[in-house]
Amino acid sequence: MRTVKPFLCVSKHWAPLRWLSKPRNCSNVARASSGEKKKAVSDNFRRQVASGPRLQDFIKSPPVTLAVNYQHTDEHYLSEDLGLLGDARKVYFETYGCQMNVNDTEIAWSILQKKGYQRTADLKQVLLSSKEKAEQTIWNRLQQLTAMKKKRLKTNSPMKIGILGCMAERLKTELLEREKLVDVLAGPDAYRDLPRLLAAAAGGQQASNVLLSLEETYADIMPVQHASQGRSAFVSIMRGCDNMCSYCIVPFTRGRERSRPVSSILEEVQMLSDQGVKEVTLLGQNVNSYRDTSEVQFCGSERTKLSRGFSTVYRAKQGGLRFSDLLDLVSRIDPDMRIRFTSPHPKDFPDEVLQLIAERQNVCKQIHLPAQSGSNQVLKAMRRGYTREAYLDLVDNIKQIIPDVSLSSDFISGFCGETDDDHQQTLSLIREVGFNVGFLFAYSMRKKTHAFHRLQDDVAPQVKRRRLEECISVFREEAERVNAAVVGSTQLVLVEGESKRSAEDLCGRTDGNMKVIFPKEDVAVQASASNTAPIRGGGYVLVKILSAGSQSLRGRALSHTSLRSTVTPSCDGYK
Repeated sequence: MRTVKPFLCVSKHWAPLRWLSKPRNCSNVARASSGEKKKAVSDNFRRQVASGPRLQDFIKSPPVTLAVNYQHTDEHYLSEDLGLLGDARKVYFETYGCQMNVNDTEIAWSILQKKGYQRTADLKQVLLSSKEKAEQTIWNRLQQLTAMKKKRLKTNSPMKIGILGCMAERLKTELLEREKLVDVLAGPDAYRDLPRLLAAAAGGQQASNVLLSLEETYADIMPVQHASQGRSAFVSIMRGCDNMCSYCIVPFTRGRERSRPVSSILEEVQMLSDQGVKEVTLLGQNVNSYRDTSEVQFCGSERTKLSRGFSTVYRAKQGGLRFSDLLDLVSRIDPDMRIRFTSPHPKDFPDEVLQLIAERQNVCKQIHLPAQSGSNQVLKAMRRGYTREAYLDLVDNIKQIIPDVSLSSDFISGFCGETDDDHQQTLSLIREVGFNVGFLFAYSMRKKTHAFHRLQDDVAPQVKRRRLEECISVFREEAERVNAAVVGSTQLVLVEGESKRSAEDLCGRTDGNMKVIFPKEDVAVQASASNTAPIRGGGYVLVKILSAGSQSLRGRALSHTSLRSTVTPSCDGYK
């Protein structure tokens, strides 16, 4: 006889949950004919149905609301007026990892500041923000802070520890339950909830919110900037990612891709310009796939078809404002403010973006172009959506439209299934392109990713390290060769401040994002002026390049200048 599964109906009439089936052990059931048994079961079924809810109950009855009554004390009750306010409590931030974490810290601090919290350099409450490579540092730091926390309990000076960002979302179980090292966890989309979480922690509870959102962009929150003493700033234009590269955890920790409305981006950039910020970096996980469809007045052209050799696993949004439109609008706000962007995907580089970079004086002629590998077999396993040949064609197109471009890239050594031949193809790609800056890593598998579920991490750790060292060595050789080409030229440099190695030197960045070291001395106010003035952070100077290494340039400052008055980005007119 077929077994009927249990069911439960919820209405104003309640019936107990029963198994409506024939008992499996029939040894004590009186022997009867097959027809009698079927009739008994049928009668039993009818009686149970008759005692349950009827169709009218669902039609006429109001919907049932199930409520849970929480027993609480006044100590843990969080009112808007009292419980969620900082009441001058102090918060200390430590930020590790990528630029998105820097921006997240600024957003979190903006939210807490409005609730009456104060920022401090003293460890009262610690909120850590981290990603991937920095995670081991975070674990070590948590052990130190936990020991400090225990000591403070004895001195009646309590301290609460929180984790923000990707690590909070991905390792919530280990952090809260197994290791029990933190009091507060807030994922990338939960920063608005920080006042409530901190108030709960102040009452002695662990508090966590790591829910991801399909809509959160923090568009209405102006981050409180603390980068480079106000000379440069990151502006987040989107959150999340849809690319689903097989090695990447971002879609699972930061959620699906969504773009911030253009109006809020322009407002923030204008605010930074008014504050005297000289360089803004537009920030996102896949920044050049930006698409604002939130406002009718920005209904622009349809999406550009992907170039030959590029593909994507998702359908891009159509209509609205594209990245080229946003870059155009942002660059018009302040002609004396440099504009950069990171991190893009190679598939999203239509010619209109490249033409804008070439034509606009204050859009830096520097492009980050993550390759990850030079092998088609590895690129396919990574689900990057392009071939080696397509990547090199894109590089040729970029160099043709922007002849003086500087290129940087990302590479992963020892990905699943990578052979020695695959590795050699990566080395040859590095040599062929000629990058100025590189970010190179040995592969480390992350849970939740496609690679974790479908691929095998079969490259030995020592092999990964050897291949990474070889990639770094070749990268430095090529970077030194590329940088040597600018020796003798005059570069426009945005001054950052004193060099870390010597108080007698200053450091700054070229348009191509190369670090330049030069002596601290007074220089001419203008190229042809006889009066001089000291060089200060946040100003532009012309620097004659005298020598070059793989990671920095050295030179001597010639004069003060401004971005809008410079002849060309490479300053050929001042050679």
